[in-house]
Amino acid sequence: MRDRGREGTDARHGDTRRRSVEPVHDSPVGRGPRIAPPASSTQPAAATLAELRESGCEYRSVKAEIRENLLARIRAGEPRFPGIVGFDESVLPHLERALLAGHDLVLLGERGQGKTRLIRTIAGLLDEWTPVVAGCEINDHPYAPVCVRCVRLAAELGEELPVAWRHRDQRYGEKLATPDTSVGDLIGDIDPVKVAEGRTLGDPETVHFGLVPRANRGVFSVNELPDLAERIQVSLLNVLEERDIQVRGYALRLPLDILLVASANPEDYTNRGRIITPLKDRFGAEIRTHYPMDLETELRLIRQEAEVFAGLPEHLVEVIARFTRLVRDSPAADSRSGVSARFAIAAAETVAASALRRAAINGESPDTPPVARVCDLPPIVHTLRGKVEFEVSEEGREIEVLSHLLRRATAETFRTRLGGADLSGLLARFEEGATVESGENVSAAELLRRIGPVPGLAKIMERLGMSTESPADAAAALEFALEGLYLMRRLSKDELDGATVYRT
Repeated sequence: MRDRGREGTDARHGDTRRRSVEPVHDSPVGRGPRIAPPASSTQPAAATLAELRESGCEYRSVKAEIRENLLARIRAGEPRFPGIVGFDESVLPHLERALLAGHDLVLLGERGQGKTRLIRTIAGLLDEWTPVVAGCEINDHPYAPVCVRCVRLAAELGEELPVAWRHRDQRYGEKLATPDTSVGDLIGDIDPVKVAEGRTLGDPETVHFGLVPRANRGVFSVNELPDLAERIQVSLLNVLEERDIQVRGYALRLPLDILLVASANPEDYTNRGRIITPLKDRFGAEIRTHYPMDLETELRLIRQEAEVFAGLPEHLVEVIARFTRLVRDSPAADSRSGVSARFAIAAAETVAASALRRAAINGESPDTPPVARVCDLPPIVHTLRGKVEFEVSEEGREIEVLSHLLRRATAETFRTRLGGADLSGLLARFEEGATVESGENVSAAELLRRIGPVPGLAKIMERLGMSTESPADAAAALEFALEGLYLMRRLSKDELDGATVYRT
């Protein structure tokens, strides 16, 4: 759930300042702003322990880093969690308190509420660069090595202990909890290769560390925590409380320096669900997330997340946002499952793709970006029905339910944007029994020709925030007005194969 936009014109999107949803490119951890070093960022030069001491570098724990950097951003009024939308007054204050308290935490929420996105932004509060013992599997700090290898090297090399640097991007790790996850995956196991090389089974260096110790001195996330088998959940108890790990028969005392964050569905995160009580007790904070609480937040989310390759007018974005909220609130949908924010994003991308396909079918020039119209909305019902879990009583009626809610969303948007507009010039076109055929087989230019001159068109487009110079925009505005008049029972409509005929 991000908030980032750019103004300007893109050949794929048309005039982004007025009508297109701006695409946002993927980062290594999914769609979202990258937490990456700026172009001027340079790695510190210290290469040995002696040079590190001379540079004045101080040792801080991970939670101290996050606390101090978070406080600095709060005091400076800078964004703490870049790109997170809709959580400013609800989720983020609780998250900030948990991080300032140094608590491991769990985010509870239904699917598609941005839990993983939010977790990934926490790594941006770490120091940009941190020193580690060169070659260490668990990223020991040169001032306080803890693994057997680094303790031995520190004793042998002293001030010449080699130092490497890790950027904060490299200090975030995550694991999607699956039933087949093992203790070895998370914590570690015996490495048979090291044993074959001649080490004895009693040698601690035969241990192959798992994902959690390898995230030492960083942030580690377990997504969908209750999906871990109970015996695997037990392996995390010491990590959260005693801050050490146990691997088979080895008595390893590794004081892990880590912030552990988890995500879970509230329905599963209970004693009656799939979470063991001792693990639940060890998290310092439980924070609830939620879907966008108002229409404007839903609109912001769609605008920043949807990657589209055709013009997507603002009134259609609003239809999609209202449609998503209606589906989410519908008694026909399973409220325990929820309707993901990805539903609206996929809908916007599908509508734009439909416009792109329509332009290609009708032989429109590729030099003129197509603009989505009302006729591009119905395909989302069939495309997205699999994203909604319906109540058992609604089986077989999924398409009917979604189609009805889409019409409601279109009608509400029409009333909001064109409810008080003078549409007499458009209605006059039908007074003598004329008809207008539209649909995916009708190009923008052909639709304008069939409708003919419409007095007051400029006012209609102005209220929709569209360019009066673009024929594609004009066709999109007129088709929306026609659909609205039909939904307000001012016109009739016949649905044919691939075509829609409006008449009195």
